[in-house]
Amino acid sequence: MAYIITFALALVIAVVCTPLTMKLAQKWGAIAYPGGRHVHKKPIPRLGGLALYAGFWLAAALTQKWDLSFWGLFLGSTLIMVVGVCDDIWEIRPLVKLFWQIVSAALLFGFNFSMDFISLPIIGQINFTGFWLSTIGFALMLFWIVGLVNTVNISDGLDGLAAGICFMAALLLFWSANRISSPAAHLTLALAGSLLGFLLFNFPPAKVFMGDSGSMFLGYIIGGLSIYGLLKTATILGVVFPLLVMGMPVTDLTFAIIRRKLRGQSVATADRGHLHHRLLDAGLTQRQAVLSMYGISACFGISAVLGAKGQWIMALAILILVFALLVIILMRRTAMLAVFGRRHSK
Repeated sequence: MAYIITFALALVIAVVCTPLTMKLAQKWGAIAYPGGRHVHKKPIPRLGGLALYAGFWLAAALTQKWDLSFWGLFLGSTLIMVVGVCDDIWEIRPLVKLFWQIVSAALLFGFNFSMDFISLPIIGQINFTGFWLSTIGFALMLFWIVGLVNTVNISDGLDGLAAGICFMAALLLFWSANRISSPAAHLTLALAGSLLGFLLFNFPPAKVFMGDSGSMFLGYIIGGLSIYGLLKTATILGVVFPLLVMGMPVTDLTFAIIRRKLRGQSVATADRGHLHHRLLDAGLTQRQAVLSMYGISACFGISAVLGAKGQWIMALAILILVFALLVIILMRRTAMLAVFGRRHSK
């Protein structure tokens, strides 16, 4: 019953707050205009992240007793959300955003969020004890959270895409956290509830975008909760489970980095080479593309659950199939352009 209350509170708060953030976005000038690599056809307010933040933390405040770690997660996520709001209004330079992402992640170190140990399948538990190894654990924590912040950020390219993927991720993380009686279980449900409430306004055709205030907040919370509830236990897949849950945007981000490096571009350079752009270029509508990517994310989630249950052969088979599909989609347009270029160079 307590789980249902947490989920319902977050959902209702997000539903109430989302229209308010749309009015704030109009007042503050946080509007996403069509054109360039953007696929929407009319100006859309982009401060929906404030509703996600309110739904998550108000539900947590009303249902949970906060310990030191909760306060760390609250302060760090508040900082990164504020940075996101500033970016939604004034468009901050990528390096400035990266700096504040690192600061927000580093803040957690003072609230018992260091990776003292992680657990991996087959290898087992890896301890980071002692000064030098604890430094490695701190660096891994920074890399983990900043990486997930940018992973979610890069997936926020279509109406309802990032919110839907993170909703599935939150439910899967709840399943995992509840399985090991982690205190993070309630927070994952608060996250899922706020995302579902926001999706009522964000599913295509979207009335509001989450903006960087939302995508960076979501990546930060998912990264922080996975450390708080999953990475420090030897009874679950540890690092592997959260990575599989976010497998599709992680793959998209990896390909984006490789693609930009091969072109001699900065990894922060925006382009139209992401998975959702490839699906749209193949002729899918926004809704069809979003639903297709939901399906791919669900396959990653199923493989994570199967792996957690020890059914590695089935999990690996699903991963190979879905990863092969992603590679085909991500490489398809590049190959066509290469052929087109050779024809016109003769």
